[in-house]
Amino acid sequence: MAYSPQEQIAFLQPLVEPVQPEDTMAEAGRKILLRELVRMLQHEQGSRSGDDIEDVHDMRVAIRRTRSAMRLLKPYLKGKAIRPYNRGLRHLGWVLGEVRDLDVMIENLKTYQTALDAEAAAAFQLVIDELDQRRALARDALNEYLDAKAYRRFIRDYSDFLTQPMREGRHAANGAVAPYQVRHVLPAMIYDRLAAVRAYDTVLPEANAGTLHALRIEFKRLRYTLSLFSDVLGSSAEEFVDTIKAIQDHLGHLNDSSVARARLEGLADDPEASYADVLAGYLAHLEAHEAELKAGFAEVWQRFNSRKVQQKLATAVLALR
Repeated sequence: MAYSPQEQIAFLQPLVEPVQPEDTMAEAGRKILLRELVRMLQHEQGSRSGDDIEDVHDMRVAIRRTRSAMRLLKPYLKGKAIRPYNRGLRHLGWVLGEVRDLDVMIENLKTYQTALDAEAAAAFQLVIDELDQRRALARDALNEYLDAKAYRRFIRDYSDFLTQPMREGRHAANGAVAPYQVRHVLPAMIYDRLAAVRAYDTVLPEANAGTLHALRIEFKRLRYTLSLFSDVLGSSAEEFVDTIKAIQDHLGHLNDSSVARARLEGLADDPEASYADVLAGYLAHLEAHEAELKAGFAEVWQRFNSRKVQQKLATAVLALR
């Protein structure tokens, strides 16, 4: 039978349930992973066609959220059972990532192109065309991956796994009483993730691009923890997440610029190319933009650590009873 993401969604969607405070962490994990699988599948067709570049982004985000949940819930899930699905999602994320990086680069190049005069814009179009060809090849590789029998089998097996009762991982030893319900465990999880973010306060004055990228990852993990468990948190969690999104956007633009410079410098190696001068100008623009973003991050960081913003998180957690 031919694989259809739409049919798979129709089968899984009615089985999606909200997380409850009294759920075991294993059962909460099953609910979360099932919900994210549906979200991933909802963007598969759009990722194949490329009609809307946000589909690749959203499909990739669903994978990242899933893998973050697997990492977060590792003590409560059967590691041996979940491991092959984590591995399959990682591979899919890599294939999507190549398309996404080129999507972002091309969109940013087109924006920059609009400010150029006609001659420079025509030369710059050659750079865009080159990257567009690379993107077409990356999308072909993505579609080949999605059309493979191995992927169809992966979706079928993973769906079956998530629609069965989740066997409990370890949560107690030798008959001892230990926290294992969402309402018991989640507050500590959230504040562990917050601690991992705030620890960067000691290194930010001398932070390089690698350190800021690592901080961006920690912010993602904090955001995903809150978003994955939004069913049981207070409404102020959404406001706190909005603050994180703003910081992620700031750090994301910095990372996009760094990635673009690294990939475009190879094209700039040929001084005889007709686009050499305009590409050099774009690389200088990216470098100046990175410097501006780095200089402005201290203010963004200070706002995040303010009592007003942190109070939103505390209030959201207090709603969990």
